[in-house]
Amino acid sequence: MKRAIALIGVLFVALLATRASGAEAAGAPSINPVSVMEDAAKAVPGLEGDLSGALNVVILLTVLTLVPAIMVMTTCFVRFIVVLGLLKQAMGTQSLPPAQVITALSLFMTFLVMSPTLDRIYNEAILPYQHGEVSNQLETWNLAKQPIRDFMFAQIESTGNWSSLYMVLNYRGVDTSQPEKLTRADVDMVSLIPAYMLSELKTAFVMGFRVYLPFLVIDMVIASLLISMSMMMLPPVLVSLPFKILLFVLVDGWQLVVGSLMHSVAPALPALTG
Repeated sequence: MKRAIALIGVLFVALLATRASGAEAAGAPSINPVSVMEDAAKAVPGLEGDLSGALNVVILLTVLTLVPAIMVMTTCFVRFIVVLGLLKQAMGTQSLPPAQVITALSLFMTFLVMSPTLDRIYNEAILPYQHGEVSNQLETWNLAKQPIRDFMFAQIESTGNWSSLYMVLNYRGVDTSQPEKLTRADVDMVSLIPAYMLSELKTAFVMGFRVYLPFLVIDMVIASLLISMSMMMLPPVLVSLPFKILLFVLVDGWQLVVGSLMHSVAPALPALTG
């Protein structure tokens, strides 16, 4: 994020510099977008390589626009936001906490859990690229995707949801009749990412079911009491809501749920390759 802000700042400064120089030379503002991007590429370390500086900047800005989709597909964000959404429905507070709060909490939990993987990407891919040790973008991509692959494989292995990966591989024509012969190198990112998302969805719904059960019991008890008292006109949800909130607060539910979610994510093993 800091590097994206720095790049935008460099582009803005280069734009102002080009505008000023053009105004001084010709007496009117003259802006050349290509020269602006070339100046930005020279000012940001690590953008030199086989491609032109302007094309490097375009590629970098394009990748930055794909960051939200990449984060949803390759991190534990899906697991967090699905479980927290089911928790809100189980409590019966449809509008509280607001969706923005749930999304923000899931986002920062994701950053916290993914920090070791992000550190590996920075140390193994971004730093060598900035220092000129790696000048090819494809090689940089291969270095950057390895920590993400290790993380996704670690989650699939910890949950045992290999069936989703075999299903995707079978659809792509890969023989999975003998899975013990398959290696991680045989699974490309196109197959791994949808399999990982299916695994995360299954895990999230299993965890959400466990969170849902205590609140369901309270609803059933309140409904039985109201029926036994012949108070059928009073909605059971309206009566059970204060009791569910009270129980959730007494057991420090937010800490329990958030802590369980973060501990449910298996750490990636840096030694694994493929």
